[in-house]
Amino acid sequence: MTDLVSSIPNLGPASDISFARAGLTSAQQVHDLGAEACYAKLIRARTKPHFIDFYALAMGLQGRPWNDCQGAEKAALRVTFDILKDSTKSTKEKGRSDLEAALDAIGVIVKAR
Repeated sequence: MTDLVSSIPNLGPASDISFARAGLTSAQQVHDLGAEACYAKLIRARTKPHFIDFYALAMGLQGRPWNDCQGAEKAALRVTFDILKDSTKSTKEKGRSDLEAALDAIGVIVKAR
């Protein structure tokens, strides 16, 4: 079996390129890190986040077809995807300066209710 990222079920040849941009060049690396950590790396490497790509990866790492993801499992993966997408946004994308982000990180900024 080949160790290309595209050897993972549900991933095609274009995956080899986008995953390599994120520093992931083998299927073994992707398996070792898991879907969440890999997808966070992809987003940080400027791959536009798409929910179907995330759950296709999650299903592929389990050896399952992408369309096997349904119901509560799909809803849970959506929550995870949304958290990943939000947590990988730069402070500029969130509309905050680097200073505001740093103050927020140490608990100085009071959150609006």
